Amino acid sequence: MTEPLPPRVADLTGYDILLSLARLGSIGAAARAHGISQPAASARIRQLEAQLGVPLVERTARGSNLTERGGLVVDWARPVIAAAADLEAGIAALRDEHDTHLRVAASLTVAEYLLPGWLLRLRARHPDTAVALVSANSSGVIEAVQSGSVELGFVEGRSVPSGLRSRTVARDELVLVVAPGHPWARRRGVEGARLAATPLVTRERGSGTREVLAGALRAGGAGALAEPLLELSSTTAIKSSVAAGAGPAVLSARTVAGELQAGTLVRVPVPGVDLTRPLRAIWPAGQTPRGPARDLLAIAERER
Repeated sequence: MTEPLPPRVADLTGYDILLSLARLGSIGAAARAHGISQPAASARIRQLEAQLGVPLVERTARGSNLTERGGLVVDWARPVIAAAADLEAGIAALRDEHDTHLRVAASLTVAEYLLPGWLLRLRARHPDTAVALVSANSSGVIEAVQSGSVELGFVEGRSVPSGLRSRTVARDELVLVVAPGHPWARRRGVEGARLAATPLVTRERGSGTREVLAGALRAGGAGALAEPLLELSSTTAIKSSVAAGAGPAVLSARTVAGELQAGTLVRVPVPGVDLTRPLRAIWPAGQTPRGPARDLLAIAERER
């Protein structure tokens, strides 16, 4: 088992300054090399002498010279300081490699309608960064962030589990849509209780859209969602099924804007039910997004 570093060598700064003194010939020159004042360099050497219990530097009117014991300490410290420099260089290389790869997970609405623009702007800042994007429902994104397989996630919903930090990066609205021939297409609105009791064409369990809808209906006193008419894994499949007359669906307004404009789907108001939702960036608690992940988060927030 590896033992903790002894107190006399736990801090290498004094040894590093001593090596600079031996190389450059004066405490003043050593201080300049380390970007500190001469009194600060002298204080670090005196502290090192106190820790070791032996004089390391002989101070005279003509300057400072290593004592015999100081020379021995310098010889012993030289490979240690070199190893520390190698360690720092290796860590820097790891950081550089980390900053050239970004792993992101996003729910379908964010992945299809928001992330492409965000990533285009990120590319302008980090042209050498390769982005790996995983598209999943909100539950899948949360699992990916919790497991550490991605550095940053984007989900749809009003809350996130403990152990994760979140930040709202956009707002979204869910809308009830039907085919033009559906009886609801001619109504001025559908009450929440009736919507809750109606089997819908919907996403699978774990979808942020489905969870937000269920929560909004409960909050509005409409009761629990009925069992789905169809459960489909993609927004495109849901839109096609609704347009073909399968039944109503509740989807992000972003995803049906084209169909509403073309008239292949019709929006039906749901008075008294708040169907707005935040779109959130999530990452592990206790960590801070850095490098490209930090910049992607900033881009998303700026375009909120």
